[in-house]
Amino acid sequence: MQATEAQDKAVYWGTGRRKSSVARVRLVPGEGNLVVNGKPGRDYFNRIASYLTAIKAPLETLGFENEYDILVNAHGGGLTGQADAVKLGVARALCQQDPNNRQPLKTEGYLTRDPRCKERKKYGLHKARKAPQFSKR
Repeated sequence: MQATEAQDKAVYWGTGRRKSSVARVRLVPGEGNLVVNGKPGRDYFNRIASYLTAIKAPLETLGFENEYDILVNAHGGGLTGQADAVKLGVARALCQQDPNNRQPLKTEGYLTRDPRCKERKKYGLHKARKAPQFSKR
């Protein structure tokens, strides 16, 4: 009986990236729970409200706040990068669920990957742009 229930539930996948973070997101019909790397989302993101609202924003745009559980496997980077990667993954999974969801998500900017990343270190400098202290004499 459980095998047929698992087959009836549709699972939608989406991959999100931000800085050096990668998040593989699964949307499963449920009550709106967030699970990241086997931990509840509130605990994983240290109860920081801005991260949690950003992750749920694509669902709220379409009115699916409590219809899908978000199961995430995230690695790399910090909490900010991972939260934005999960947001992109959720938006991509919603596009997989129904192609008509693409337009409202696109207008809100949830399908755009943030291209900013760390600038490489240059020789003769301490970091990418930080120069050694200059002494006139």
